[in-house]
Parts: sequence; structure tokens; C-alpha cells
Amino acid sequence: MKRKAVQDQLNGSAFVERPSWHSGLIAGKAPFLRGPYLSMYLQKPWTIRQYAGFSTAAESNEFYKKNLAAGQTGLSVAFDLPTHRGYDSDALEAKADVGKAGVAVDTLEDMCALFEGIDLSKVSVSMTMNGAVLPIMAFFIAAAKKQGVDKHLLRGTIQNDILKEFMVRNTYIYPPEASMEIVAQVMEYCTAHLPLFNSISISGYHLQEAGASTPQELAYTLADGWAYVRAAQEKGLSADDIGPRLSFFWGISMHTADEIAKLRAARVLWTRIMQQLGAKNEKSWALKTHCQTSGWSLTAQWPKNNLTRTAVEAISAVLGGTQSLHTNAFDEALALPTDDSAHWARNTQLYLGGEAGLTRPIDPLGGSELLEQKTLSLIDQAWEIITEIQQLGGMTQYVLAGIPKRAILEAAAKTQAQIDAGTYPIVGVNTYLAQEREQPELRYIHLDEVLESQCRRLNLHKAQRNASLCAQSLTQLKKAALDKKTNLLEAAVTAALDGATLGEISEVLVQVFGRYQPEPTGVSGIYQAELNKHESFGFSVTTGLAWAKKNGRKPKILLAKMGQDGHDRGLYAVAAALSDQGFEVRMTPLFQTPEQVGLYVQKWGADLVSVSSMTNGHGALIPDLCQWLKKHGLGHVKVILGGIIPEKDYKSMKEQGVDLIFGPGTDLTVAAQDIYRLLNQDIKND
Repeated sequence: MKRKAVQDQLNGSAFVERPSWHSGLIAGKAPFLRGPYLSMYLQKPWTIRQYAGFSTAAESNEFYKKNLAAGQTGLSVAFDLPTHRGYDSDALEAKADVGKAGVAVDTLEDMCALFEGIDLSKVSVSMTMNGAVLPIMAFFIAAAKKQGVDKHLLRGTIQNDILKEFMVRNTYIYPPEASMEIVAQVMEYCTAHLPLFNSISISGYHLQEAGASTPQELAYTLADGWAYVRAAQEKGLSADDIGPRLSFFWGISMHTADEIAKLRAARVLWTRIMQQLGAKNEKSWALKTHCQTSGWSLTAQWPKNNLTRTAVEAISAVLGGTQSLHTNAFDEALALPTDDSAHWARNTQLYLGGEAGLTRPIDPLGGSELLEQKTLSLIDQAWEIITEIQQLGGMTQYVLAGIPKRAILEAAAKTQAQIDAGTYPIVGVNTYLAQEREQPELRYIHLDEVLESQCRRLNLHKAQRNASLCAQSLTQLKKAALDKKTNLLEAAVTAALDGATLGEISEVLVQVFGRYQPEPTGVSGIYQAELNKHESFGFSVTTGLAWAKKNGRKPKILLAKMGQDGHDRGLYAVAAALSDQGFEVRMTPLFQTPEQVGLYVQKWGADLVSVSSMTNGHGALIPDLCQWLKKHGLGHVKVILGGIIPEKDYKSMKEQGVDLIFGPGTDLTVAAQDIYRLLNQDIKND
């Protein structure tokens, strides 16, 4: 594409200050098309991170130390789901998820154990935390104090990106308005006391994982950032007070050119947004980012293909100009990574920075006609969506209206339908199928041992603390939430030092703000549009019509999520597929107990109940559900289990009462036929 045409679009009227042609094509100069730093990786390579947290703080600490010794230069902490949702490990709601998808952190002692022997003044720490951001940040700051590290020296990032939780990830606790107030107060505290620490990492990664298109991921993420800066401004901070310490987090898929263009477009658009928000400092305009290779692109079928996928995605992130990178392990579609698979993932980055020499060129593909066209196209598409969001009052109002969630659900359902139709090729899933299934060694978390250990530590903590002092600090935290005169993070740090647990800090705020629980909304018609001429889909529809004619109604299937797992992409994709193939579908709200799901089955009169499990909580939850159904005379209801289920668990699940199990990558037209066969078999037996 002609140079002048590129610059004319970069100099679009939406810019408050138009960059010159010369600066527009130099890294480190606004609008940072070619990268946020002048020399990019020549002097400072991207930070190599490994997102990790397993079972207990002690086990995670051991893993971190190994990684740091092997060349990792920053830590990325994964917390378990009860921690995300503000529950201590001994809470009823936490039963199935303690230590499963990350590390359990209930107390300041847990946080200290997590970083035992790791100097927090020298290591950059990234923490993926949103809902329970107050207690986690409080524990982190207090743990540094215990180490003798001044909080002014702390480096790293807290995600603190609650808006995307209401769109896709669902690890929220409080309603949107209250959650935004917490976000703003965390930024306020960090600006005053943690000058080297990024108080927010605005995430597109989870939007992509949930199915968002590239323009959607780009627009929604940047619009979230716009909303957070406005929230900070309402606290009296300027765009330049917080701008230099904001960071972003993008998912990187297999669509190489799109991903490189996305990172370049994001930098241009963020410059535009920050200028409109009044930022004068060029450091505030520069978008800095962490990237992670796609988890969704990983397949359970032929999993060592994922080594290649991760390498391709990592190259895209580097060519796009990321500042830090996490590479996923090849076995993560099956379980948490083993030490060996994490080693392979980490080494992928060492190859790129060393043997491949990708630290030497700056924006090596800049000037490519394909790349420049894609970059400009994404700028236009994303800006159109961002403009619509601002016209509706900003991202908080847009989220409350449910618009982005529905748009992402529709995009995800369309992708899944294309996979099932074979028009979206995935090696090993719907093309180039393997004759034999690989059986890699997987990491297994012994739930009972972790749960027992955490509860024992928690009980000991409560017995040894000054209960009166703890209660007093929690009362002060509640007062701060009510009168808004004291910063909530400041009050939470005091509570942490006085022995309050994560669950206690969260519950005090629930008493003030409430706990958020939206109702599910599905989409339909998308499968039919993509597969209406597909033979397998047509067969399912015909079978469904015959069943309905014979029984006087459609078969009723209840889709449920139990435990604290908020991943709902698969749930909605199944709902879209089955509703278009003749089933009457209902969904429970997220975070249900087995008893609550059973009551839904009983009240609605469901023929089948399908449970989605992504974080290995099925071993504790499915037996309880099956027993509840039998106890209440509902043993005839068919139980289906789907998601990331290790094959070694299939036998025990069926012994507990599960009728069908569908693993990752299941063709949903084939699944529908299996379900109809199950129903028809029942009729024959009658």
C-alpha cells in the first residue's frame, strides 16, 4: 500500500494531535504503529512469563523457583476459582474447586508462602485477579512488608479488569457499578503508593477465548480501557497520572496476519483514545502489552500438535511487538501442565529470542501490503464499534445492556458451527485425523489432600490470630465501603495484616454491595444458518421432529454449570447447537450446587441434564448430583457430562450414573444424534 495512503488514515480526524509521517513509521513515536519503544527488543527482550499456580502455595512456590532458575524473567500467578470468587477454601461453594485451576490463597500466610525465597523487590509479578482484587492486592502488599520490601519497589501487574468479567470470564463478585468503584480505588492507591506497579491490565485475551472476533476483541478491550481511565478521572486522577502504568493483555490465535495487525492497530487506537482523554505525556499514549498464546486453539486430539500451534502464535506476538509473553503448554486442553510440558512451552520463547534472532529487527513485517491493509482495516472496524459504545454512555452501560456478551456468543456459536461443518479446519479434529489417540502423562491434583491441607491451615490461622483486632479491622473496611472516605485497598491492607481471610474481606463487601448473579441468555438460529445443508445436521433435525411427533413435545435438556467455573463458551455453543437440532433447551445460572441443579431438573421436568466441566471439578460434583436425582425419584433423568474430562475418569463417572460423556472437540451434530439414540433407547426399553 502507498505510504501516503497509510499516513492519511493514521492522520484521521479522530486524532486530537496528528502525528507526522516521519514519527508514524518509527517505533517509540506516536502513534506507535511499529512498537512502543524506539529500540524494541534490541536492548530489552520481551519478558518471558509462565502463568502458573497449582494446588497449594508451597507447591506453586517450588514451581516458580524452578522456572526462574531456567530463564523465566517474571512470574504470572494463577489463582484457583474459589479465590477468584471471594471464597475461603472451607466454604461450601468452594468444595470442588480448591487448588484445581490455580493456587488457593486464603490468608496472608498463603501469600507469603507463595513467594517464600523470592525477592519481591527484584521480580516482576503479574497476578490474574479481578473479583477478589482487594484481598489479593492487600495480601501481596502485606507479604512484601513481611519480607522487608518497601511497597514503592514492587513491580508487576494486577489485572483488575472487571468489565470483561461481566462479558465473558464471569469471575465477578459484586455488581458492575460497585465493581467499577473498586477498580478506581485500586488505581488510586497504586498511583499514590506503588509507582512501579501496573494497577490494571486490560484484557482482550478472555474475550478472544470466549469467541470474540478480532475487531470485537480490539474494540471491547480498548473501550474497557477508556472506561477505566474515566473512572480514575472521577477520583481526581488525570489521564497522565495513570496512563504510563496501564498495560494490556491480548490473546494470540492461529490467524497470524490478523494477530500481528491487531497489536499494531491497538497501539494506534490507544494513542487516539488517550489524546481524547486529555493525556499530554507520550508515555500515556503508548500501549504496552502482555500476550498469551491461545488456550482455545489447543486440542485434546493429537495434543503434541499444540507445540506447533503455540510456536506459531508466539511468533505472531513477537512480530506484533509484545512486551511480555506466556506460551501455553501442549497438554492444557487435557489438564494443568506438567513440569515437562511447561518446560517445552517456556523454551519456545528462548528459541525465538535466541536461535531465531527475533530480538534484532524492529517491526520486521512493517511495510508489507497485506499487513498494512489489515492494520488499517482493523483500525476502522474497531473504531466504529468504539464510537457506538461511547454514544451509548460508555462500556459500563454497554455491558449492562448485554450487547457485547450477546455479540461474542453469536461469534462463538458461528465458529463452532463452522468447525462442525468442516469449513473451519483444525488439524486432528476435523481434518487430517490421527489413527491413534495420544495419551500424554497428565498432572493430577489430589483434591481431597489439597482441600484438607488448606482447611487445616485456615483453621490454624484463625485460632492463632487476634480475633478482636481482626473483627475491628473488618468493621473499618465495611465503614470505608459505606462512607467512601477511606480507600478500600488501604483498609484491606490493614485487615490483611490483622489476620482477616480472603473470604472475610470479600464477605464484608458483599454485605454492602451484594453478590451479582445474572440470568443466562442464549442464541439460536446460528447452527441452522451454517449447517442447513449439512447431512449430519439434517439427520439430527429429522430425528428430533420424529421424537417430538411421537411424544407430543420436544425433548427437554437442562444445561448446567456447577462449582465456581465461569467458562461458559462451551455451554452456550451447546445450547445454540441443540436448540437448532430439535431440543427444548434451558440453562441454569452459573455457579450452581448439585442440589440447586437437581431442583431445576425437578421443577422443569427435564428429560436430560448436561453438565459442563472445564476445571476438573466433576469428580466431586457429578456424584452428588446423581445421588440427589436418585434420592428424589429422578433416576430416570439422563445425565450428560461434557468438557475437559480425562479419559481415565470416564469409567468412574459412568459408574456414578453418567450416561454420556463428550470431550473437547466433539462435533455437536454427532452429539445430538447420540443424545437422541439415548432417548430412543429408553423408549424401546419401556
